[in-house]
Amino acid sequence: MDVKVFQLKLKYADFQYNEDVLDKYMDFDGLSVFPSLKFSKKSFDYYEKITQNYPDKTFIFGTILLKDGKIYDVKNEFFEYENKKVYVSEKYSENVKCDLYILVKNNYYTMGGIESLIENITTHSDFILVNSVMMADENIYAGQSFAKNRNNELVMMLPLCEEATFKIDFSNVVEETFECKEEQVYKVLKYALNEYMENCGFKKVVLGLSGGIDSALTAVLARDAIGAENVHTIMLPSMYSSKGSIDDSLKLVENIGISTEEISITPLFNSFMENVAKESKGDLAEENLQSRLRGLILMFKSNRDGYLLLSTGNKSEVATGYGTLYGDMCGGLNLIADLTKTYVYKLSNWINRNGEIIPQNIIDKAPSAELRPNQKDQDSLPDYDTLDDIIEMYFEQELSVEDIYAKYDKGLVDSVLKKFYHNEFKRRQACLGIRLTENAFCSNIKLPISSKDF
Repeated sequence: MDVKVFQLKLKYADFQYNEDVLDKYMDFDGLSVFPSLKFSKKSFDYYEKITQNYPDKTFIFGTILLKDGKIYDVKNEFFEYENKKVYVSEKYSENVKCDLYILVKNNYYTMGGIESLIENITTHSDFILVNSVMMADENIYAGQSFAKNRNNELVMMLPLCEEATFKIDFSNVVEETFECKEEQVYKVLKYALNEYMENCGFKKVVLGLSGGIDSALTAVLARDAIGAENVHTIMLPSMYSSKGSIDDSLKLVENIGISTEEISITPLFNSFMENVAKESKGDLAEENLQSRLRGLILMFKSNRDGYLLLSTGNKSEVATGYGTLYGDMCGGLNLIADLTKTYVYKLSNWINRNGEIIPQNIIDKAPSAELRPNQKDQDSLPDYDTLDDIIEMYFEQELSVEDIYAKYDKGLVDSVLKKFYHNEFKRRQACLGIRLTENAFCSNIKLPISSKDF
């Protein structure tokens, strides 16, 4: 049986192919399988057009079968093709007996997700999973369609975040080859930024450059996704900013060829303290004021020039509320919202694997928001190795609190969990993030805001 798989780019919530997609492959005589689609009036009209133009060919669009000039919905049903029994569904079942099993549910990307899916599907028939390449808000459908033969051997693996077409030979066994997790995440985040900007009409991005690792990684991802000429950064030093942070930022700008400007927030801060606050207390309100002045400038730049503002808070900060509403949390999109701080370092080191792109001093120095003299993140948070391990255990592994107590001090664990719960109100007001894990704050983790549990 000849089968051709199309891993194509779809637009969220509707069916939009180029008009000539099928014309390019009309000489193919076999079964053509396309990703799962939403069945709308627009897509139905297109199916009718296909049946009129190619009445002698057979196509599957998700669970929609076009055969003999007619349109059928074959979800969870069998049909005959070349005297073979074909089954189409959106959920896999090992108990189905058929010659060809087609799984058409689009599969969103998570780290390790496709590897786990391939391993967990045990098939006794020829099998195809066909996935689209598209963005649906926080979810990235990143392709990686694959096929196995009836001996459960891999015979096809299509690329990550790329459109592709493949004619399957179920007798041709291929080796499982996956990019490392860092390369996968890098590709997915680049694709996500491109898709978001294309879908929402942005041409350029702006972000604040602090001299820290999070903004540096975000700047590199943006440069690699949309080109240096489309990335503008603003350095926003205060009276507490170190010369090293400015120097590190300028070195990054030089390394990756993006534009920057420097705007000190000190005069704005001093004016506010003199005319509004009337007195200085050196408290949290003043720290948050600095962050909000930066957010104000960045949002003005975004509004004035039509740039997409990229927020730069990582998952560790998002989890614990280590960020300021209407300050550094301002933005239209956050690429690294589902990356813990330890993974931010891991991805940054991977980017530097062939030479320095992110200045090494940015990677090596202790992270700091620089909102008061000699401030360090660990003044307010546990060390990131510990914090991120607790995040992984509690949210990804879904371990009980007692299991976490077995590894870490009870008082430490309770203080971290308290931060998780007490900062849900901030997460509900955060900008869109990109999902990279199964349990992400930007998707299916929703904690109560007004709970007294912690």
